[in-house]
Amino acid sequence: MKINGNEIRPGNVIQHQDSLWAAVKVQHVKPGKGGAFAQVELKNLLDGRKLNERFRSAETVERVRLEQKDFQFLYEQGDQLVFMDSTTYDQLELQKDFVGERSAFLQDGMTVTVEMHEGMPIGISLPDQVTLKIAEADPALKGQTVSSSYKPALLENGVRVMVPPFINSGENIIVDTNELTYVKRAD
Repeated sequence: MKINGNEIRPGNVIQHQDSLWAAVKVQHVKPGKGGAFAQVELKNLLDGRKLNERFRSAETVERVRLEQKDFQFLYEQGDQLVFMDSTTYDQLELQKDFVGERSAFLQDGMTVTVEMHEGMPIGISLPDQVTLKIAEADPALKGQTVSSSYKPALLENGVRVMVPPFINSGENIIVDTNELTYVKRAD
């Protein structure tokens, strides 16, 4: 689908220079002289390169629609993560590096959304929040009641997060998978 250069929005995926790029930041500029343009920061979805590009409103770019499919996480095999398509039961193997540090939050049976372009996985999104048990946490120190004081805690999956002083070992907490931060105590 062709769109004008000034219609690019953050999150759009476009075909540019024979590759797929995601718009990270878009700033519309109207200089004193000359025509308006959109200054777009692009990130290559295939190799991670970044690029700053100007698109005039008269230029057209090819906007790409990514297919989003739900997959269920099955298991980890070496440096491969194995997922199953929820509708066709086909299996998909992805490198652990593809998911990144958030792969520690994958749990058996967890549903994730994989973005695909022409059958090739481009991105993966995990649920925004997961519930995990705290493996170990430092005891709260008396007098450490200022609301901004946090202490380090180790989760059952090996990830370290900062938690409020009232959280103890063995408790379940909800963690934000995007920011890798404590959200709240689980019920």
